[in-house]
Amino acid sequence: MKKTVKIEGLDCPNCARTLEAEINKIEGVKNAEINFVKGKLSFESEDINALQKIVELSKKIEPNAKIIDSKKKINNKKILTLDLVTLGVGIALGLLALLLPLPVWAFWLMYVLSALSLGYKTYYKAIRLLFKGVINENLLITLSVVGATAIGEYMEGLMVVCLYTIGKILEGLAVNRSRKSIEALTNFQVEYANLITSDGEKQVSPSEVEVGSLILVKSGEKVPLDGVVVEGKSALNMQSLTGESVPVHVEKGCEVLSGAISLDGVLKIQTTKKYEESTVSKIMNLIENASEKKSKTETLISKITRYYTLGVILLALIVWGIVWAVTSDFNVAIYRGLIFLVVSCPCAFAISVPLSYFSGLGNASKKGILIKGSNFLDACAKLNLVAFDKTGTLTTGNFKVVDVKTFEDISKDEAIYLASLGEQYSLHPLAKSIVLENTKPLEKVKNVKEEAGVGVSYTYKKHNYFVGRRAKNTKGTTVELYKDDKLIAEIYLADTIKSTSSEACAELEKLSVKTVLLSGDNFEVANSVGKEIGIKEVKAELLPQDKYAYLENAKKDKKNFIGYVGDGLNDAPSLMLADVGISMGINGSPASIEASDVVLVDDNPKKVATAIKISKFTRKIVWENIILSALVKLTFLLLGALGITGMTWAVFADVGVTLLAIINSMRALRYTPKEEKIKKVKSK
Repeated sequence: MKKTVKIEGLDCPNCARTLEAEINKIEGVKNAEINFVKGKLSFESEDINALQKIVELSKKIEPNAKIIDSKKKINNKKILTLDLVTLGVGIALGLLALLLPLPVWAFWLMYVLSALSLGYKTYYKAIRLLFKGVINENLLITLSVVGATAIGEYMEGLMVVCLYTIGKILEGLAVNRSRKSIEALTNFQVEYANLITSDGEKQVSPSEVEVGSLILVKSGEKVPLDGVVVEGKSALNMQSLTGESVPVHVEKGCEVLSGAISLDGVLKIQTTKKYEESTVSKIMNLIENASEKKSKTETLISKITRYYTLGVILLALIVWGIVWAVTSDFNVAIYRGLIFLVVSCPCAFAISVPLSYFSGLGNASKKGILIKGSNFLDACAKLNLVAFDKTGTLTTGNFKVVDVKTFEDISKDEAIYLASLGEQYSLHPLAKSIVLENTKPLEKVKNVKEEAGVGVSYTYKKHNYFVGRRAKNTKGTTVELYKDDKLIAEIYLADTIKSTSSEACAELEKLSVKTVLLSGDNFEVANSVGKEIGIKEVKAELLPQDKYAYLENAKKDKKNFIGYVGDGLNDAPSLMLADVGISMGINGSPASIEASDVVLVDDNPKKVATAIKISKFTRKIVWENIILSALVKLTFLLLGALGITGMTWAVFADVGVTLLAIINSMRALRYTPKEEKIKKVKSK
């Protein structure tokens, strides 16, 4: 049985990783994973006491960590208040010890109490983990305080632990704020549904509502399940789903997605999907699982930090040895070795990299782009070739009558009416489009017979009619109308191109990404769509295996990093083969959504370019943090080894660069491409 709980109070990802490893050692517990950025712990166990065992272990290793049921809330203010009080007591005792002329015993009493108040959590964790064979940054700080005290640098010893503790408090506040910002962007959860029953209205959990049930959505409420409006009108706020701030008007007959908010009306909706299959549930699942697939950069940093601390201690010993050999001063050598320990804490790397990626994922979610992991976010930045499916991807998949050609003395409207008499019995998309074009009430006809993939034959006013397709050489999408085996009309239909398709290709071209159209339609239709949209390379009359073969051949060129955008069941193989598979969220088949790496919630192809831009910006932030942290630390390591800076500056370097990296990571959460900023300004 899998369980997920909240876990808060961890100082850094290294602490989370250590606790995670120890939890996995508990008998009966497996696949335990701590998501530091989201503050969640998930594990599998059949033992009903497993959670209690985990809590007890956590208290021993990470006393500040609190594990609670995901539905409860942690009193962070109480924890923060306690931390600030102990910090204040520690600072006060330290100042008294260092500034007042006290007897030796009184000085040491106040000094020790000050050091304990300032860093008791750090020392405790360092000792507990050391006995378990784990060495991390807590030990670095503990050694620094003990070392500074041993050589008589009392002020430096207290400053190290004081600044480190302040830094940890600030880091905790920054990370919690980041978590809240990300949760706010991805909070699609719907708490209840107003179910209409024979006894009246009843508030129930969305998961209890059956398909076909009637629900009521009032002004200000979220739509709990996907469905069709059967009564009422309203403007829907779809921003949390699609990223678009302009409200969408819906009325009777309109489809609505769960997660949208009714702004100014009451809607009666007939549900079309179970909660587990609805848009909001799919989005929540994608977001929950997004952090499980880590990028290569994130994985590399994670691996390095496992062995980083031990390496730092060894290097500090080398620095101590070199300085001692050069200066012949034991205390100076120890002091400079301690500076090395303090500067080298890996927090800046360990926190900022996963936080940057998760901020990027949260930002993409806000804009209606669900990316299934930071590895796929990384991959989007490398795309230089994007292949599009046509129907349902660049086009709406909704056909419209564009022209009618008659060969008898009948009007175009009459030809549509005669064709609709037979098409009213067909479920084919083209048949529905023709019936929608008709404006007269339809009569019943006799001897109706539909031949799948061919057409419908029927009898009307003693004449035999056939509507469908008999000729093989007709151009485009054509439906023929026969009367007593004589062709009397041809009805030409066209799939409407999405309003954003041309912009999508233009944006990709600006990013130096080549676009290709892979279509199963005939050459004339595919080339016409390609020309209108702005795609130069068009491949038509392709079967699913042909599209797969095209991508397979394109991948032989190692320079190509390929994205494939599709919506249908037949696109699933190509979506899986591509370096990044991108599917449509509304009209996409379950198979295509499952096979893809990125889901466009509102089926807008323009968001392929937006995903690439967010990806590039996030990668830029990640490398800014890595380079900034490395440069600052190397600079202060050098300055400390040469005796130019002291331990206080070393702590500032460590804590300061960590906070800067966290703040910089948040830019990935707020990033908006220039084109979207301009569009928003114009709309205002």
